[in-house]
Amino acid sequence: MSVYLPLLILLSSLVPALLTFFLPERAHGLRNGLNLGGALIKLGLITVMLVSVGRGATYDFSMQLAPGLVLALRPDALSLLFMTLSALLWFLTTIYAIAYFEGKPNQSRFFGFFSLCVAATTGLAMSGSLITFFIFFELLTLATWPLVIHQQNRASLAAGRVYLAYALPASAALLIAILWLESVTGPILFSTPAPLDRLDDTSLRIIFALFIAGMGVKAGLIPLHGWLPVAMAAPAPVSALLHAVAVVKAGAFGIARITIDVFGIDRVEALGVGTPLAVLASATILWGSIRALQQDEIKKRLAFSTVSQVSYIVLGVALAGPFAVIGGLAHLVHQGLMKITLFFCAGIFAERAGVKKIEGLNGLGRIMPWTSVAFSLGALGMIGLPPLAGFVSKVYLGVGALQSGSAWALAVLAASTLLNAAYFLPLLYRLWYLPPAPDAAGDEGKPGLVVPAVLTAAASLGVGLFAGSPYSPLGWATLIVTREYLP
Repeated sequence: MSVYLPLLILLSSLVPALLTFFLPERAHGLRNGLNLGGALIKLGLITVMLVSVGRGATYDFSMQLAPGLVLALRPDALSLLFMTLSALLWFLTTIYAIAYFEGKPNQSRFFGFFSLCVAATTGLAMSGSLITFFIFFELLTLATWPLVIHQQNRASLAAGRVYLAYALPASAALLIAILWLESVTGPILFSTPAPLDRLDDTSLRIIFALFIAGMGVKAGLIPLHGWLPVAMAAPAPVSALLHAVAVVKAGAFGIARITIDVFGIDRVEALGVGTPLAVLASATILWGSIRALQQDEIKKRLAFSTVSQVSYIVLGVALAGPFAVIGGLAHLVHQGLMKITLFFCAGIFAERAGVKKIEGLNGLGRIMPWTSVAFSLGALGMIGLPPLAGFVSKVYLGVGALQSGSAWALAVLAASTLLNAAYFLPLLYRLWYLPPAPDAAGDEGKPGLVVPAVLTAAASLGVGLFAGSPYSPLGWATLIVTREYLP
């Protein structure tokens, strides 16, 4: 059974996706049960794998798709960091989406592509080779595009066109990088050091740049981030999926894989490409925050916040110091918990109070207290208030910057924190200190919307309070670095 565990984990979301497409719209109970059941099975299987890998076990499943084309699933500790986040948030987002779409059309199509997106994310995380990674990376694009245009109004269709306009050239860049590299080295396996000495340094630098361009669109690196704020035309569950569970995390995860497993931290430093990547990540962190300040819509402010916050992951990997890498990898989970909380709450404010702009938040803390508390915890975590998750990430990134001789990154982290406070604290002031408008109305009558937001907010607090646990995101990121990359 253990040999097939990676395949079973993949099928736990792929099978519900395929079956859901064929369900009639009225089959609400069956559709909900199928997707929630798949999410629970995935969580259980990943827990088994998490414990086993923590004890040193390895998994390897391969299947030949065509002559010379092998699907390789070799989950490791880095895979599980991403997979555990994806599985947990898939379950909670499914609960949220069931409540959000109650009484709305095209639910079978939505939940089918939603589960297919999670299957692609899972396959991407477990990929043991570059070509397998590319297959699931492209499947993720194909699965998320129908979610972006789900409402099929003018704004969502335009967002879908923008998304493809960015994603397709990025796919071409990624494919060129893979073909160029593997034409010289042969198939690249993440578990085996690649024979990069067969290429000259100039070629390796160009290939690295192509990889960053291919992954950078999904990761939201400037100037490749333009699709992300536009995609806010999608429904709240899709926004949560894009920003916390799947797409932007796939890009950041891919950059970590390429930097650490394909090139290796030592070679990245020798080629001199780590510092430019760190500078690009830093520019994205600051630019995303500045643009967030200029937004008057809640979801767009959160979108530019994502542009900024995801680049913490890239910055940590690019700085290459052990503490920086640990902080960046831990932030992959920390940012996901905090950001999905914020998007859950933004969806509740829009659905239950009709509030989409920041000015409409006045006094909602009194009207919708649970949602407002959850939103406040997510926002304060993004700012980096102890003991929330964001504080832990920033401390490790700061120490890692000093460790790697990049003290300038401390100024970036400090400026980012001030900007985080500048675009989040006014929202909290409106929620808790300003009186509600005379016509303000709202309620928290749907537990399916509120409970997931409260749970993810509590998790963002818990992973900060218990950061010292070996199975916390920080503890697991430390395991990854100490076991696999700094033996």
